[in-house]
Amino acid sequence: MSHIVMHRDHPLTLDQAREAAETIAAQLADRYAISHHWQDDSLYFERSGISGQIDLEPGAIRISIRLGFLLAPFKHQLEQQIQQELDAMFGAAPDGV
Repeated sequence: MSHIVMHRDHPLTLDQAREAAETIAAQLADRYAISHHWQDDSLYFERSGISGQIDLEPGAIRISIRLGFLLAPFKHQLEQQIQQELDAMFGAAPDGV
């Protein structure tokens, strides 16, 4: 099993970050039939071959994804797509992040 872990600082309030995370989750649900639910400040998602969570903290977001055997070869592409989504929703990462 392959893992993707990302952390991003951001200037948003917790409510704004939650709204942005929900937007990302809704897009994933539409595109890839991923189911998701909130538990406190964590959004959990899954479908066959992939599962994970998005944890919201004041000023930061942490993403942890577990890829099944069939999706492991696509880890690099998925990381790039996630970075692009994070850039769009939370602003570009500082250099070196």
